Amino acid sequence: MYDKILVAVDHSAASDRALAAAKDLATLSKGEVWVLIAQMGDVPIESDSEAVTGTDAAAKMLTDAGVTAHTEVRETTFGKAAKEIIADAKLHDVGVIVMGSRGRGDATGLVLGSTAHKVIHLADRPVLVVH
Repeated sequence: MYDKILVAVDHSAASDRALAAAKDLATLSKGEVWVLIAQMGDVPIESDSEAVTGTDAAAKMLTDAGVTAHTEVRETTFGKAAKEIIADAKLHDVGVIVMGSRGRGDATGLVLGSTAHKVIHLADRPVLVVH
């Protein structure tokens, strides 16, 4: 199965479901998970410390379930999150990218929805989109 998994989060309900799916995949395969948030520097949705706190909480949930977890916060610009997600997937040579289909609010949801769409088209590996 997948021994390396990347889950892209934005601390929304959809990314909570994506995190749960990544946990389930990692548990089945005894794999490890990279929790990534692509922090938008030009349109800040949350502060850097909030992003770190959120990814740390996600990693704690995974480690409490017996999954090896790593965290990353990558700064990007509006519309470039998909490229950061793909770059991170290649950097860690993950077998699958897991992400939610919608973000936190109307504007963010449009961005995240389009980000998931872009990731699917740019990826050279499987992408699991959780709704």
